[in-house]
Amino acid sequence: QARLVESGGGSVQAGGSLRLSCKVSGYSPSNYCLGWSRQAPGKEREGVAAINSDGTFDYAVSVKGRFTISQDITNNTIDLQMNNLKPEDSAIYYCAAAVGNSCRRGRFPFGDWGQGTQVTVSS
Repeated sequence: QARLVESGGGSVQAGGSLRLSCKVSGYSPSNYCLGWSRQAPGKEREGVAAINSDGTFDYAVSVKGRFTISQDITNNTIDLQMNNLKPEDSAIYYCAAAVGNSCRRGRFPFGDWGQGTQVTVSS
């Protein structure tokens, strides 16, 4: 089971930027998908961005071109750079993992999540 610890988040005005970071441990280095999901009040949790063990990326349509996911294998961290933030991006963001699976074509089969960090974007 993967262990995921987030940092970052906070409040920003629309058009601003934030960066989330996640320390990851306990996952197989040969087959995984690591990324971020989010949940806004009254809505279901949704996948946002992910990186697969083969180096490919996947993003939700709503964040393409604005969010960038990156991985530091040496330090076992994944980051989410969020630019041009919109009020509808406000949510609790969870670092997430799908061990033994991949994230492709907007499908994010995450099975493990961190505690979450709040992102608030004001208009």
